Amino acid sequence: MRVYSSFEEIDKDLKILKLQTEIDKEEIKLSIDQTKESLSPVSLIGSTIGSIIQKALVLKAVSKIIGVKKVIASTKE
Repeated sequence: MRVYSSFEEIDKDLKILKLQTEIDKEEIKLSIDQTKESLSPVSLIGSTIGSIIQKALVLKAVSKIIGVKKVIASTKE
């Protein structure tokens, strides 16, 4: 426990605590806003479409690689 020797020290610490509380409140507000933004319908649709496109491109690339392997395997026989 801290021992204060003057009211100025107490006031200084109280001001610091008040500012820290305000900073914490602002951080919470920002987190809430970011969460709301990430859960918005537009954001969810955008991320879903992006995910579908990414999976389609990977599937296409894999099928090309597998197709090349089939051609190579059939020519060896």
